[in-house]
Amino acid sequence: MSDKTPTVLIVDDIETNVMILEEILKDEYNIITAGNGRQALEILGDAVSLPKLILLDVIMPEMTGREMFELMKTNEKLKRIPVIFITAQNDTEGELLAAGAVDFVNKPFLSEIVKLRVRNQIELKNYSDSLEQMVAEKTAEATKTLDNALQGLANVIEHRDLESGEHVKRTQLFVKALIDFLIETESIYAEELVSLQPDIIMKSMALHDVGKIAIPDKILLKPGRLDADEYEVMKTHTVRGKEIVGELGDVNSSLYLKHCEDICYSHHERWDGNGYPRKLKEKEIPLSARLAALADVYDALVCARVYKTAMPYDEAMEIISAGKGTQFDPFITDAVVQIQDQFKEISQKYK
Repeated sequence: MSDKTPTVLIVDDIETNVMILEEILKDEYNIITAGNGRQALEILGDAVSLPKLILLDVIMPEMTGREMFELMKTNEKLKRIPVIFITAQNDTEGELLAAGAVDFVNKPFLSEIVKLRVRNQIELKNYSDSLEQMVAEKTAEATKTLDNALQGLANVIEHRDLESGEHVKRTQLFVKALIDFLIETESIYAEELVSLQPDIIMKSMALHDVGKIAIPDKILLKPGRLDADEYEVMKTHTVRGKEIVGELGDVNSSLYLKHCEDICYSHHERWDGNGYPRKLKEKEIPLSARLAALADVYDALVCARVYKTAMPYDEAMEIISAGKGTQFDPFITDAVVQIQDQFKEISQKYK
């Protein structure tokens, strides 16, 4: 047998049944066996590679086939293995199929029937696996293309805004450092952050200021402080950013674009509700945007811009701390204070 030969797991407590099935299948498949459901689960748990198919008896000691099958359905890896039940005359085949079994074979075994049913299900499994692999590859390819497109768009905004091109990188790394700290310390946001997929949040930071593409140069590049009217125009970059992201795809079917939208639209909201554009407050503001707000403000403080010089790190942290519970999420502000040395290191490395 070669390494590519499919493996079949036979689970039956009657040794004669196992021997008959082995004899029927041994020329085409690698065969492994177990005497009951518990033993089979142990074998599957230790397996380097999972079998392509399981032939599973219904009635067995210690753990029945039905009990094993129910446990398999709760396991992300095991539930994808097709199961053919070995049935006797008094077994209800309709119930087994309704429960999720792909097929069944009757005792006493008919050699050709067993071979055909096993072969058919393995061919279906191989086809399903190849489709999943193809979809995964296409998804990875599409994600990479989207990454490159969004990063390129972010770079255009950076250069138009007279940035060095490192502002995006710095803010992405600030957010990554924050997320890592909040998860590693098992903070109140740890579980939510894991579910939001931290790597996607970090990548989405690239477009936090994409709406600035719609701001006139005379305002965007003004070397001094903006007047009231100019500031109102500048504030529209949040709404324009949301609109631009919406034109890139369906934000409701892409977590990547959803994070981009949340960050673009809400990174100037304030914890106390006095931000813009919607005057959201506290946890009405998406968590990704609350992270982005701190990263963006810190970078604006410690880096030189066309309208200001860089501020010393200690002074910047004083301003950040003063914004706790008013401008910024208090818990995330405390996290920034605790990892301020990492922020400083990032800002110095990527000037």
